[in-house]
Amino acid sequence: MLNIPISALRDDRRVARDVSQIGHWGVGDTQVPLESNSDFGYVLGLVRQAYEYQFGDGEE
Repeated sequence: MLNIPISALRDDRRVARDVSQIGHWGVGDTQVPLESNSDFGYVLGLVRQAYEYQFGDGEE
């Protein structure tokens, strides 16, 4: 789960899922699966976006 609206996430592969309107465990409105080790780098990029969205890095 990522604490970033799906509309603010740059997800070229479209792996993220909007879960803001359904019940779920976790904090955040965006669900991102990690299905294989080869996806790790891509998912880490999505996590970085969520981190920067929450805490800011001066880029927007």
